[in-house]
Amino acid sequence: MAHNQAFHRRTTLVNGPSTSPPTASPPNGGAFAPGSFSAMMAAQAQSPSAYAHAAIEASSPTAPGAIPIPGSRPRKHSAGGLTQHMPKLLTPFNTSSIRILLLEAVSQLAVDQLQKQGYQVDYHKDAWSEEQLVEKIADYHVIGIRSKTKLTEKVFKAADKLLAVGCFCIGTNQVDLVAAARRGVCVFNSPFANSRSVAELVIGETIALSRQLVDRASELRAGDWQKVSKGCYEIRGKTLGIVGYGHIGSQLSVLAESMGMTVLYYDVLPLMPLGTARQTETLEELLGASDFVTLHVPELPETKNMMSTPQFKAMKKGSYLLNNARGTVVDLPALCEAMESGHLAGAAVDVYPKEPKGNGKGEFSDSLNSWASRLRACKNIILTPHIGGSTEEAQRMIGQEVATALIRYINFGGSVGAVNFPEVDLRAITEAEGTGVIRICHVHANQPGALRALNSLLGNYNVDKQNTDSKKDVAYLMVDISGVGEKETSDIYEQVSRLPTNILTRLLA
Repeated sequence: MAHNQAFHRRTTLVNGPSTSPPTASPPNGGAFAPGSFSAMMAAQAQSPSAYAHAAIEASSPTAPGAIPIPGSRPRKHSAGGLTQHMPKLLTPFNTSSIRILLLEAVSQLAVDQLQKQGYQVDYHKDAWSEEQLVEKIADYHVIGIRSKTKLTEKVFKAADKLLAVGCFCIGTNQVDLVAAARRGVCVFNSPFANSRSVAELVIGETIALSRQLVDRASELRAGDWQKVSKGCYEIRGKTLGIVGYGHIGSQLSVLAESMGMTVLYYDVLPLMPLGTARQTETLEELLGASDFVTLHVPELPETKNMMSTPQFKAMKKGSYLLNNARGTVVDLPALCEAMESGHLAGAAVDVYPKEPKGNGKGEFSDSLNSWASRLRACKNIILTPHIGGSTEEAQRMIGQEVATALIRYINFGGSVGAVNFPEVDLRAITEAEGTGVIRICHVHANQPGALRALNSLLGNYNVDKQNTDSKKDVAYLMVDISGVGEKETSDIYEQVSRLPTNILTRLLA
């Protein structure tokens, strides 16, 4: 298969013997050629006794940063009544050997949560350039970013140790997801944690536009007193059209109805409404019936410039457009034309096709987007610097959600919630069953015969649990094996890592 050439084979032994990873020339002209993936646990690789001493109790589940384990039951303690306690877990490896890089002022809650696991966390407030990342990414097992840092194929090629990426935001457009998957790197994000923050911003913008608050405030700050009521309205009784009825759109629907608005929504899927909202069959139907149109769609080829000249003409004269979704979904020069002609009475824009890499005066200029000064000159327009989800509450929730996903993947191998990776999970190994139990986390090419080859290797062992799934060219298998000793662990690791379809293999014990 042609895509096989894109995979880069990597192996790592976690809590296994100090045997160096084997190298073998795979068949078929070098497909899946072995890479130079340095051992993730350098300290353990240098210590022959690492495997014997690796069973370390995890933090108490009641402590901050502890990971809840589904399916656990309460246990009675002699000193008290029935209390909710999760079973104690074996830390799968020496967590102090894991290095994590966090950029763009990720929430301090996430920093604390990761540090409490024992990881080494390097924290930076700024985004890093591709050159900086290529130079330093090889030192890290995990990187956490927001929207400004770009993780390109070039970066992933330099990331010999990288296991996972945490996007502490909704979108993942800043990450080459295909390149990450082909390197066995799992990418997590937080698609829902800031839904309320965005929904509340839209309500605020709707009121501000209908009352022309931005223009009046700007005039008065310049000393110009303009007390007018013409063109200013209540939002009660008006119709809000929501394009994209997901987590944000549905929350917004409830808030808008509580303000006395009628709600219409359009989505590519038939969705049950909340309250008295009604779904329209076409986007054009929604545009022609709404006083306010707000966008909440992902960035996809089919959503690029979905709002352009024909759509603006389909909107009611004197209506308003709000975009807190993605910068590419609105044709902004066409929006300027609709505003300048007076067809639209106002607009709110929070996202742009190209956004500055940092804060500062003069950053949002025509050199970045050729229409920037034209857009800024429009009347009754609210321009904000991508702050839809920028609230303390949202950032805390995002930090907690993404950090928890990273910890689960690093410690236990579970990939549920990954955006570029098969979603596979097994319950964590408890202290009671920890002796002689290993977990294989095997990322491999999704091609015929891959699982058959692996299962033939494991046929002589007691397989307790197994779960596997695939996503396009990449497959992920988690399997727990019991009753194995150090020598058998070494043999299993060696054989699995020699498979020609191997991309990345971790052994947790």
